[in-house]
Amino acid sequence: MSKLFEATRINGMEMLNRFVRSATWEGMATADGAVTPKLIETMTALARGGVGLIISSHAYIRPEGQAAPWQLGIYKDELIQGPREMTKAVHDSGGKIVMQLAHAGNFANEKLTGQPPFVVSDFEGLASSPRQEITLQDIREIVSAFAGAARRAKAAGFDGVQIHSAHGYLLSQFLSPVFNKRKDEYGGNVGNRARVHLEVYQAIRQAVGQGYPVLIKLNCRDFMENGMGLEDSLQVAKLLANAGMDAIELSGGFLTGGKLSPSRSGIDTEEKEAYFQEEASSMKKEIGIPVILVGGMRSFEVAERLVQEGVADYISMSRPLIREPDLIKRWKAGDRRRAECRSDNLCFRPGMEGDGIYCVVKKREKINP
Repeated sequence: MSKLFEATRINGMEMLNRFVRSATWEGMATADGAVTPKLIETMTALARGGVGLIISSHAYIRPEGQAAPWQLGIYKDELIQGPREMTKAVHDSGGKIVMQLAHAGNFANEKLTGQPPFVVSDFEGLASSPRQEITLQDIREIVSAFAGAARRAKAAGFDGVQIHSAHGYLLSQFLSPVFNKRKDEYGGNVGNRARVHLEVYQAIRQAVGQGYPVLIKLNCRDFMENGMGLEDSLQVAKLLANAGMDAIELSGGFLTGGKLSPSRSGIDTEEKEAYFQEEASSMKKEIGIPVILVGGMRSFEVAERLVQEGVADYISMSRPLIREPDLIKRWKAGDRRRAECRSDNLCFRPGMEGDGIYCVVKKREKINP
């Protein structure tokens, strides 16, 4: 049997294989962030399809941290019941599910939140519209909000939580010299820029206990001029691992993209897949906790090689599972054809129109076979 289909554990959470569904925005929640039947069905389809661990849509922990319309929220106790129904459905389908906790920071949607976005530091050229620089009191409140969100996630039956610190969201902005020009204890060297991460982790750990999985999604590089590079990312990863973090999902790049960022489109050969694998290999040598690798995974053979060679412990995917939620079951059954995802990113367009994300090409093929 392939190593990819081994059962493993992360802090007591047992998974049937090494495949992870990486969190995304589905556009399937209500206007105030509540779970809908469509979102529950999307999660259970992944569980039925054989995904070892599902990481849910990035859930905003405070109202001003909302990034997109119809985004899942976990900022108040009234929102616990819907996720509780979702986790039960996933568990009944044999799956495991972790909630991703997020604050969009500079990339919050002002039209939805009704206030200027928070930024780590306000400086000329940051944005054309007003921004609010985070105060020390704001930081304390945000740390507390992450802990409160984690408590709610545990109460709702999630098997763990993941802290979102990638792609330019708020915690990622703290790590990035592009956004973090603070002069206090949260700015300057990488230890200071990572300080809030340790505070968030410790607050979450206090809220959920030692035996509950706490993961983080982290940039290996910002892929922006003067952004965070691999050396700093490795230092942050070591700090988090030493503090007790249970696993790191390694990603990279910012929402804004840029010429240095790896391409998310046109992944049509094995050579274009796993575009963070070199960084993952470096991280595996530096830390003693599991590394989950995301980024352009399309082929079973590539995934198997990365795990066999010790580049990563788990393989994470998102867009391929939008088109084929049963991809892992197909691979396990022996059909090892590459994922059918065309990497065209058309799946997010219907989400912005209020219909939730889905594979547009697959729908067209059903209409015009």
